[in-house]
Amino acid sequence: MMKRRKEKSKAEDSRQADQQERNTQENELEDQHETIESLRAEKDELFAKLQRVSADYANFQKRVPKQITDSIGYEKERIIKTLLPALDNFEHTLKNAHSAENVDVLVKGIRIIYDQLLDILKSHNVEQIEALGEKFDPAMHQAMTQQSDPDKEENTVLEEFQKGYRLNGRIIRPSRVIVNKLPEEKQGDGGDVEPPEPPEDEYDAADECENTDTE
Repeated sequence: MMKRRKEKSKAEDSRQADQQERNTQENELEDQHETIESLRAEKDELFAKLQRVSADYANFQKRVPKQITDSIGYEKERIIKTLLPALDNFEHTLKNAHSAENVDVLVKGIRIIYDQLLDILKSHNVEQIEALGEKFDPAMHQAMTQQSDPDKEENTVLEEFQKGYRLNGRIIRPSRVIVNKLPEEKQGDGGDVEPPEPPEDEYDAADECENTDTE
């Protein structure tokens, strides 16, 4: 009797252990399903974000060239508008050139337009490069030829063929100039240098020739 009870108890314990193991496996399986669903949802969300980013980038590629073109067009228009008053003054000066009292009046009008153009360039961060009387700088000056002026220092700019300009501090055209090049100093006291005497054997040869001619 006791033996049957023990066997029954062991069987009951075995069934409970099996049931617990099944429950554990089911719980693990359920957790895995939940993890898979979570990863799937995260994947779908990331894919949706990727699609939105791709669409935004495609729109960006289409939009940027147009914005650049519009910006360049706007800058061109702004620069042209700043030049128009100087052009108007130049036209007015040309119309009244024939009625000018003298050449000085015409030159004065042209000078006013020139100064106006310089002011316009300055408003666009363009400035002239100072060259005349300055030390030659190959970064800013382009030497066209050389002259010699003893009253000026070596490599001083003597004359300016063409003005140079900077834009925002960057050289956009160097100045074309004439540079001072002093002659090299003469050695000694500057007098005439006598030619060296010929060696003795040359004198002997010359004497022999004279003697031969005399005979």
